[in-house]
Amino acid sequence: MPGGYYYASNRLEMAEHGGTHIDAPIHFSEGGQMLDQVPIERLVGTGVRVDLTAACARDRDHRVTIQDLEQWEAAHGRIPDQAIVLLDTGFARFWPSRQYYLGTELRGQEGVRALHFPGLHPEAASWLVRERLVKAVGIDTASIDYGQSTTFKAHVTLLSHDVPVFENLADLHGLPAIGFDVIALPMKIAAGTGGPLRIIAVVPPAH
Repeated sequence: MPGGYYYASNRLEMAEHGGTHIDAPIHFSEGGQMLDQVPIERLVGTGVRVDLTAACARDRDHRVTIQDLEQWEAAHGRIPDQAIVLLDTGFARFWPSRQYYLGTELRGQEGVRALHFPGLHPEAASWLVRERLVKAVGIDTASIDYGQSTTFKAHVTLLSHDVPVFENLADLHGLPAIGFDVIALPMKIAAGTGGPLRIIAVVPPAH
């Protein structure tokens, strides 16, 4: 600049539901909380990572079941009430390849019909809400519902109970199963249905 200093500034335009982002309840629940109304207490807390990589490697359309969650609990203990549950399908490793991450290179409506990636079964979503009182649920795929879903019942189940959803997460494989905290702070968009999410895990140093 003429004044002798360097200056840089950009303009930014984006979809609310692109990249790593949060779904606010209103996204699939009429009259639900908008993004700026989601309490911060929902976004910070004890985390657990459920490793589903083997099942999802066998079946791109795998839907996480109650049995999957109970098997995890048999190995690691009961999911604590008010936890933030992160579902590790292993699909983050495919980013940014559309073919491998989404299951198709196609776009538009044709592409929507060709989506193949794992998600959460609605019955398991209901179980997490009812039996484990979860604060939030995250996943390392493009949607909490599996790619072939046409009814988005996992979204509806979680969001209608004010349980936010985190999608397109990365690096879950680096987390332990238990013993860490999650801080998931989205851009606070007034009346937003979702928005970009900066999510971190706080893992105590090994002793």
